[in-house]
Amino acid sequence: MNPKKLLFALSISAALQFGCGKPGSTNDAQSSTPQQTPPAPLPVPGPPQPFVVPSGTAIPIILGATLNSRVNNAGEEFSGMVATPITVDGEVAIPQGAEVSGVITKSKKQGTFKGAADLAIRLSTLRVSGKTYTISTSTYAQSVKGKGKRTGIMTGGGAVAGALIGGLAGGGKGAAIGAGVGGGGGVAASGATGGENVTLAAESRVTFKLTESVTINR
Repeated sequence: MNPKKLLFALSISAALQFGCGKPGSTNDAQSSTPQQTPPAPLPVPGPPQPFVVPSGTAIPIILGATLNSRVNNAGEEFSGMVATPITVDGEVAIPQGAEVSGVITKSKKQGTFKGAADLAIRLSTLRVSGKTYTISTSTYAQSVKGKGKRTGIMTGGGAVAGALIGGLAGGGKGAAIGAGVGGGGGVAASGATGGENVTLAAESRVTFKLTESVTINR
């Protein structure tokens, strides 16, 4: 073969081989490039945790109606509202104005000549944000003895904050004979009442204490 033609043929063959090798080298370079890992998705926040109002928490309420040991009977229900916000870890768990209901656990009117008048109440339900919760609280008990001595006692701890009003013996004027007592139970008030039955006036402020914790949804 003519040397010139042989050289030309070899040049064409080398060019073709070089051209065919380019894609391979490109693919090798691409395959050697590390693939980037996509970022992990952000965690989805779960539902907010409920409030746990612990046992022993004071629940001050405003009575919605007057309760009287002569008129009302044991087993009757009463209603009211929370007087001040109840907080847990700095957040309001039970707002002011939340509805409460309770039951009269004891009611006994005073006898004509002797015997004491007794009235005892406790809370049973609490309503927050449209949901009703069953609660267990201390019992507030008040008594008027035969000679007109009035006492108020919290069983299980608590207090009565509203003043107790009674007539002075031998006079027609009323007298405020009681005010708040700290937790732990004890005599809330005593004085001459002229032999009246026990009366808790509407809008009186009475404080109970939870005897079991209650979980309130947010």
